[in-house]
Amino acid sequence: MIIHVVTSGDTLYQIGNTYGVSPFRLAIDNGIPYDSTLTVGQTIVVQFPSIVHTVKQNESLYQIAQQYGVTVISLYQNNPQLHGLPSVIPGQQLVITHDQEKLGAFEVNGYGEPSISQNLLRQTLPYLTYVAPFTYGFTTDGNLIMLNDEQMISTANEYNTAALMHLSTLTESGGFDSSLAYIVLNNTTIQNKLIDEIIYNMRNKGYYGLDVDFEFINQQDGQKYAAFITNLRQRLNPLGYEVITALAPKISATQQGLLYQGHLYKEIGIASNAVFIMTYEWGYTYGPPMAVSPLPNVRAVLDYAITEIQRDKIFMGISNYGYDWTLPYRTGDMARSISNEEAVRLAIQYNAAIEFDQKAQAPFFYYYDDIGNAHVVWFEDARSIKAKLALIPEYGLRGAGYWNIMRPYQQGWTVLNSLYDIKRVR
Repeated sequence: MIIHVVTSGDTLYQIGNTYGVSPFRLAIDNGIPYDSTLTVGQTIVVQFPSIVHTVKQNESLYQIAQQYGVTVISLYQNNPQLHGLPSVIPGQQLVITHDQEKLGAFEVNGYGEPSISQNLLRQTLPYLTYVAPFTYGFTTDGNLIMLNDEQMISTANEYNTAALMHLSTLTESGGFDSSLAYIVLNNTTIQNKLIDEIIYNMRNKGYYGLDVDFEFINQQDGQKYAAFITNLRQRLNPLGYEVITALAPKISATQQGLLYQGHLYKEIGIASNAVFIMTYEWGYTYGPPMAVSPLPNVRAVLDYAITEIQRDKIFMGISNYGYDWTLPYRTGDMARSISNEEAVRLAIQYNAAIEFDQKAQAPFFYYYDDIGNAHVVWFEDARSIKAKLALIPEYGLRGAGYWNIMRPYQQGWTVLNSLYDIKRVR
């Protein structure tokens, strides 16, 4: 795999000619139209197919996979034009393998709402070990607030992607409720009632494990949160379910702030089968413009995390989005959350050159909108995704967790698939 950075005058045809690769294949692997205009600084992932199969009359995708000794899932991964669907037509060309050795293998989780379109879900599932429908809540009495997730789980099963039940203290108003966490952490009766309902739901819907995400926990409840996770693990593990706990991105045990103080890395690391560290949101909706997941910040969190938690228990968070800030930034201003693909379209629309911050390992650009307002956009591209994924084998982590899969980003999945094998647990 080569990451080509677009220069002035580049087209997909010219890039393909330079590397000896079909421009149609470049468009497919990067999730852009074949006739797309390119902008300076945009990244184009170039892969080199080594075995290509031309579909014959009456052949099925399953038969083609059998012929080459590969899985149907790998054919989906190597051929985004299939959109995760088994239909093939005579004359269609399918990439069986690429001329590149993988650098390792790890597990990949993705969070998404049940409202995700079936088309996007099917395109994404081949790249995921797990998928976590977002989110189950609960009442002050310990009753589970249900989620209409049956279709999402059923579709995941078609791709051997294991579903994780996601439990959080998120309320309908969109915030995490510290008082709700306090109730369940300090009342054994309510806590055990909630766990009973969790177990019933997981059995009923065929979940593989539980992902717990209590945020903004009061400092005095930190030990009780770890005890709650221990209780969950003692109840769920004998039934075959893993317990994964989400953690705020801390850099020390004494880090101040409501987001951090209730998350005790060492204790939760011991209590959980695995943890998901939310290594993103340095650049955020209300914050000053900056990269969402600057690499030095991510490293600082991981450097601390591995002193408290087993490396092979850690999932590292990866942001699948960017932000568009209006300038000049003023405290209290809100940035607009956008997809990485939308960010590139904006740069093309306003003829903005994309720059790359070498320290943060993140792309950004400036533009003026139609009424003359200045903007800056920080997002993710092939370079930034590659840099973050490289941390997983470097630190010996269990895998990656994408927040979230609600927006398409084929180029990011192409980078992942090009460099690493995605483990399956089913």
